[in-house]
Amino acid sequence: MTSEQTNAAAYWKANVRLITWSLIVWALVSYGFAMILRPMVAGISVGGSDLGFWFAQQGSILVFIGLIFHYAWRLNKLDKEFGVEE
Repeated sequence: MTSEQTNAAAYWKANVRLITWSLIVWALVSYGFAMILRPMVAGISVGGSDLGFWFAQQGSILVFIGLIFHYAWRLNKLDKEFGVEE
């Protein structure tokens, strides 16, 4: 295996690891906080509705948008680290 192939394999391994952790965070927030933890936070009022509803409707969307920006930022750092930036 050449040095270029080794570099490409390491780059994709790091990229897949970043995607995997992003999906884990997304699933935890979307399903864990919104569905599993909803009964525990149902009595807490935020903006006129309960906290569980807020997590399901607004919180998961905001976290997803944050994950998009985090992924783009980290991928740019990975691109520079592995010398494949534009």
